[in-house]
Amino acid sequence: MTKNPITQLLPNIEEFVSSISVESISKERKTVLQPLIDYIQSKQDQKEDIKLNFICTHNSRRSQLTQAWAKAMSIHFGIDIHSFSGGVEVTAFNQSAINALINNGFKAELEGETNPKVSLTFSENHAPLVMFSKRFDDAINPTEDFAAIMTCSDADANCPFIAGAERRIPVKYDDPKLFDGTPEEAAKYAERSLQIATEMFYVFSQINKS
Repeated sequence: MTKNPITQLLPNIEEFVSSISVESISKERKTVLQPLIDYIQSKQDQKEDIKLNFICTHNSRRSQLTQAWAKAMSIHFGIDIHSFSGGVEVTAFNQSAINALINNGFKAELEGETNPKVSLTFSENHAPLVMFSKRFDDAINPTEDFAAIMTCSDADANCPFIAGAERRIPVKYDDPKLFDGTPEEAAKYAERSLQIATEMFYVFSQINKS
């Protein structure tokens, strides 16, 4: 079936998405993802804006990958969301995480050096995501009526209260940072990107648009 061009991702991302198999997601992991599915479905049913803020400690790797893939998969399945990310402290969008997304078909343009703003293109029909490391309560992020998705244990423990969040949903991922500077670095970032892409594919595939 041909997709409406308004909702179409870049061809290389579509090719990557077509190779995804949700069979790799365990029953236990689906249980972890269900509250996120329920939240999105509830907002969809109420015809309210769906605002997701993915949060980890440094807003450098896992939260950035989930922000990117949540937006891409929402476009793939024709569901309108606003995807954000933030951290407990400010660092930079990690280059290996950026490279993993580029290898999956995204286009990235960097502006600046210390904490560059990354213009991440995923579709010819949608504005790029402007991504950079920031606190979860940065001015660019929502202040009310959003879900805070905690993508790492440290952030979950260090942020007992997220102001304005109507739901707090833990969806935690192993940190590819553990492999920085090793021969496995690129492979581990690719592995984490694939896991996150697969799980976001599953999440949005479960949403009833009617």
